[in-house]
Amino acid sequence: MGIRRLAVLGTAVVMGLTATVTTASADTGGDVDPAVVQAALDRMAKDGVQGVQVRIVDDGETLVLRSGTARLNSRRPVPLDGRFRVGSVTKTFVSTVVLQLVDEGKVGLDEPVTRYLPGLVDDRITVRMMLQHTSGLFNYTNALLRDPESFVRERFRHYSAEQLLEIGTSRPLDFEPGTDWSYSNTNYILAGMLIEEVSGQSWERAVERRILRPLGLRDTRTGGIVPQGPHAHGYMTAWGKPVDVTAMNSSVAGAAGAMISTTADLDRFLDALLSGELLPASLLAQMRTTVDDYGLGLGRSELPCGTVAWGHDGGIPGYVTVTMSTADTSTRMIMSVTSAPTPGAADGLTDVLAEVFCS
Repeated sequence: MGIRRLAVLGTAVVMGLTATVTTASADTGGDVDPAVVQAALDRMAKDGVQGVQVRIVDDGETLVLRSGTARLNSRRPVPLDGRFRVGSVTKTFVSTVVLQLVDEGKVGLDEPVTRYLPGLVDDRITVRMMLQHTSGLFNYTNALLRDPESFVRERFRHYSAEQLLEIGTSRPLDFEPGTDWSYSNTNYILAGMLIEEVSGQSWERAVERRILRPLGLRDTRTGGIVPQGPHAHGYMTAWGKPVDVTAMNSSVAGAAGAMISTTADLDRFLDALLSGELLPASLLAQMRTTVDDYGLGLGRSELPCGTVAWGHDGGIPGYVTVTMSTADTSTRMIMSVTSAPTPGAADGLTDVLAEVFCS
């Protein structure tokens, strides 16, 4: 549910053409030029996405913009406060909870996962390896999400965490634990199970109690068949025709990518996390210690101008999310993209990133 290098998203996201483009904007934010960002969003909507909304915070000023439409063959604009599936941004929430358990002395970062979940994975895999994708565990989604047709047929099927983990562990390790890096959603299905075993609460309940409620993230959910409240629709092509895939059973993503949120809530979460509201400085430093630009549920992206941003991206059928912030949180960007049926490049994101983080 996602790709690891945030800056790559501009050329890697598979989206599609949209028939109609509409725009809306809010107050100018800091040194960011709204016209430059809007032009880039419009290009994304013409060349690669169904719709896009972005929230930018620069030196305390907020800019909210959008382009594209909320539905195929409709002129209704993307809602500026729309809910969307955040995909692998879920991992940052889940990792934060695990690190809170570390802070409480209930989990050891360098202890084997099997200390808490005996017999489920290789004894050499530590909690740190699990959170950092250095475990070698096979990525279960590579076997499960084979093609658009299979996803559309099975998108309302319910999966338990145990079923997803079994898919991931039924294949050999991709490499010896701790010797390499490879993004695997299986790691975070395992992390969700660890949270439940150690805390006595499901990962969903733990995220709600430890993060959503304290931060007042009222528009964020840990899953759901459809996003509740205003939202744009996402699409893919199956059997040669457009299919609306907004509705799905998010259990297939679980703790690796099932959450639904808004740009405002994700901005509040990222600001709180990087500002030290959720973790002590020592564990935030551990979270930002990277292997191949990936920490413990948090990614590092260096832009061509030299600015380093922290965050996570997420991809799940119908939706792509990007969260990025400077280390001091003075500049932040949250973007949600809804996919159109026909693939496209969506390379306007490169200009958005340059204007936000390099201007």
